[in-house]
Amino acid sequence: MTTLYDTIQQLRAELASFHLTRRERAAIEAELAAAIARQAERDRAADEEAPA
Repeated sequence: MTTLYDTIQQLRAELASFHLTRRERAAIEAELAAAIARQAERDRAADEEAPA
């Protein structure tokens, strides 16, 4: 099972490729931004649940 962290790392690695079209790069950037937003949301939820 691929975790959200793994997905983010994979997308970052794909962006490092020099063999992407503009369309492919834009799609990967959008997917990466969405994944980072989901991770941030999960982090905030975990922080709210943590005891003070």
